[in-house]
Amino acid sequence: MNRALNRMLTFALIFITTIAASQKNKAITDGKSRLTGFELHKTMKTGSAYIDLDWQFIGPANVSGRVTDVAVVSPKGKSYTIYAATASGGVWKTENEGTTWIPIFDQEASTSIGDIAITSSDPDLIWVGTGEANIFRSSMSGSGVYKSLDGGNTWAHMGLANTSTIARIIIHPDDPDVVYVAASGREWTRNKARGIFKTTDGGLTWKKVLYINDLTGGIDIVMDPEDPNTLYAAMWQRIRDKWNDPRNKDTYSDSGIYKTTDSGNKWIPVNNGLPMPKYRGRIGIDIAQTNPNVLYAFVDNYEFSREFEAGELDSYGRPKGGVIKGATVYRTDDKGISWLQVSGKTAEMKAYMEKLSATYGWVFGQIRVDPTDENTIYVMGLGLNVSTDGGKTFKLLRGMHGDHHGLWIDPDNANYLVNANDGGLYVSYDKGINWRNFQNLIPVVQFFNIGYDMDIPFHVYGSIQDHGSRRGIVDLSRGRDKIPAVNFDGAPGGEGSSHAIDPTNPKIVYSAGFYGHLYRTDLSKGLRKGSKYILPRQFPDEPKLRGQWVAPFIISPHDPNTLYHGMQYVFRSVNRGDTWERISPDLSYNSPQKMGDIPYQTVFALSESPLKFGLIYAGTDDARLHVTKNGGKSWSEIVKGITPDRWISRVEASGHEMGTVYMCQNGKRNDDYAPYIWKSTDFGNTWEDISANIPLGPVNVIREDPIDKNILYVGTDIGVYVSKDQGESWSVLGDLPSTFVHDLIIHPRDNIIVLATHGRGMWAMDANLVNGGREDVRNR
Repeated sequence: MNRALNRMLTFALIFITTIAASQKNKAITDGKSRLTGFELHKTMKTGSAYIDLDWQFIGPANVSGRVTDVAVVSPKGKSYTIYAATASGGVWKTENEGTTWIPIFDQEASTSIGDIAITSSDPDLIWVGTGEANIFRSSMSGSGVYKSLDGGNTWAHMGLANTSTIARIIIHPDDPDVVYVAASGREWTRNKARGIFKTTDGGLTWKKVLYINDLTGGIDIVMDPEDPNTLYAAMWQRIRDKWNDPRNKDTYSDSGIYKTTDSGNKWIPVNNGLPMPKYRGRIGIDIAQTNPNVLYAFVDNYEFSREFEAGELDSYGRPKGGVIKGATVYRTDDKGISWLQVSGKTAEMKAYMEKLSATYGWVFGQIRVDPTDENTIYVMGLGLNVSTDGGKTFKLLRGMHGDHHGLWIDPDNANYLVNANDGGLYVSYDKGINWRNFQNLIPVVQFFNIGYDMDIPFHVYGSIQDHGSRRGIVDLSRGRDKIPAVNFDGAPGGEGSSHAIDPTNPKIVYSAGFYGHLYRTDLSKGLRKGSKYILPRQFPDEPKLRGQWVAPFIISPHDPNTLYHGMQYVFRSVNRGDTWERISPDLSYNSPQKMGDIPYQTVFALSESPLKFGLIYAGTDDARLHVTKNGGKSWSEIVKGITPDRWISRVEASGHEMGTVYMCQNGKRNDDYAPYIWKSTDFGNTWEDISANIPLGPVNVIREDPIDKNILYVGTDIGVYVSKDQGESWSVLGDLPSTFVHDLIIHPRDNIIVLATHGRGMWAMDANLVNGGREDVRNR
């Protein structure tokens, strides 16, 4: 039987290699091909020689992550089951009111969750919509809708694979085969798989019942509690540019609210009293259960409010433009015939609402009506806000993390609230006065990157979405196969920071904060007192520096005092950042048409050869790649043969052979899931595609093994691959959950692989099991 199984797996892997080879360099932009690629990945995983190698979760044990939605089985008292849908860590379940949690959705093509819904007549019948609809910088694309008939033990894919983001799922209260889905569509490109979809056969087939155009998708939908044939849908026109947040454009006119009274066959716009179409951004809606004549709309309102004050900055230190009204609440008492603005009527409340969602209202947009009181409403922005007078005044509910995305109110006891935010899941038993959280029980931390030091034991560093930067010890004292999960402490840097630590002094930490702001911190003096701002200075007449959210920063492998920093230029310091010289021209295309409110056309990948000082590679987010062999005196572009218009996500100069360099590209921002992986043996003059049998991307990182020149590691949006023949073939490495692997390192002294995932924290593996180890670490 084992022989037969091995033959089957061998034939399957041959098939995978053949299919993958035939699709080299082809974009994967449709959902069907993506799902096919994921099935091939699963087959590779099952047949991998490394399937039994353990990935060990190492933390943080004291931090959670963004929860996008929550579903609770009611009535409370008879059940204590809660489901937490997370931005990029799948779905988690508790059956004991949060005492323990388990992941129940972490083996699918996407573990980014937009919404979760429980069937009222059968609590074991659950729907999950993948693809976070908030489209923040760390949001990930979905792969459609899934259904479970057994409380999340098993899942079936039920279609809508091209929708990319799912904002809401509504299940008919009397017929569970009837389901409505609000799909907001791709984040970066136009597509027609957006709008309101309906199934009447439990997901076997779908009909698009409300469609505006390929830029306008469904962002919310509610059902009349007394008439399930009546529904209201909020439609949002948006796309995200690589250089702009997804704000309204001058030509937009299609965002608004629609109503059907015949189960979706016909829809009419119901926008009388709302802002003019060009001012309507994202809209959240909810209906009063006690009086379905009453609905509320939470509008990201682009109507001009006031000029910005001198020196006023946004949440990320950028100068503000004119201030819009932003978060605005409207109410209808006649089922949508007319709407009336109820919020921001006084100067105090106007100022309050302007700040409620800061400068990124498209991230929020959730509103809930108390199921027992039509005048008590909750709106979610930076905080959770409550009004008891129908939206005229609000107050902030304190005691939680910020950035709020979901709320469940017990229909039988409105004092019981379950809140979803960027810090995890919170429960209140007294209507928001006090809160209980589960940050140490739902470990869905979203790391952007990883750094390490040479301390004993060594620390790993990383920046976390909305949690700043943290560091934790990799504790090998119990054995290399028994690395424990540990609490992570605060570290220099913010929520978007790259880290480099002086290899000769682990107390000296460099952190490139969001958009390239640069600090050197002496930990012996404390995080604040020991921190010095060392970003290179520009003359007033020089172009303003542009840096990516996580700008690249490296220490030269030849001299710990020599530093390199990537903005649109490459900078070098030979004295630990006290002074800098610019050693490159603008290495991006520097197109004025691609300048916006998000820094773009910047260096994103930097690598200096460990074998030759001054041999440096620099890749940009707009798909340019350069090399200098003389420390920046001259640069050559080396893009011949690579895929155009695909973000250079990593470049890795070989530590074994002088002219060898590895590079990967990421198609996420083109809604492209193909794997782009390259190797050059002539300093980048020519490139060889080494994606081989990897069936699916996007690819975030490539690393060369420090011991064996033939071994390479790749991190993608579904896992980790290893090659032992320099990329001629690849195998899935270990039994990791399906997760977004954003970065990985192999510690040069201790030979431990550590992954930074965007949704499941950090994981470690003994690299001795892969590369055999150096003689001095084999027996550690």
